[in-house]
Amino acid sequence: LLLAGVFSMYFHMTLSYVGQLLDELSILWTLAVAYSFWYPQAYFPKCIKTRRHFFWLTGITTVISTLMSFVKPTLNAYALNCIAFHLLYMTWRELKKCNDKRVHRMAAVMVMWWALAITSWISDRWLCWLWQAINFPYFHSFWHVLIALSLLYCCPLVIYFDVSYEMPSFKPRLEYWPSDSWPVVVPYVTLEEPHKQC
Repeated sequence: LLLAGVFSMYFHMTLSYVGQLLDELSILWTLAVAYSFWYPQAYFPKCIKTRRHFFWLTGITTVISTLMSFVKPTLNAYALNCIAFHLLYMTWRELKKCNDKRVHRMAAVMVMWWALAITSWISDRWLCWLWQAINFPYFHSFWHVLIALSLLYCCPLVIYFDVSYEMPSFKPRLEYWPSDSWPVVVPYVTLEEPHKQC
């Protein structure tokens, strides 16, 4: 994530082709690592039996995607944004199995921030001429802020679901810092340790 931030900053300062590739490829590789470690085994393709095999599948797919990104770089941003649809689908599938209202609320807030972010990104991409004409070139900046807010809610959700699968003896619970009643909060996951039998 640190490299993604540094390369994103470099790209937006220089607006160079190399900066664009570094920015987008660092995001691609960050997503690949996240998928490798946290993608639920219950959703593995039938031909994949272990996490190790899934690492290999993810690695090969990422290398091929990396090479393809040099062929048509203008499609990179669209392809990266399409990954969000898979994440939204996975969240929807997990929410169908979950009755915790806090989890549903956090997912709804995450989707709201994502919808605002993708609207800003599309507006910046497709209506750039309009925003330049009225001297309002800020939608790309809005995209960065809004997608960061969406990820602030996405990460604890992924952790919550991961704990549910990987450590079923613990009961994960979503909490908010500094308080549930504040309008702007930082969500996190706590684990309720099971009682030990002597």
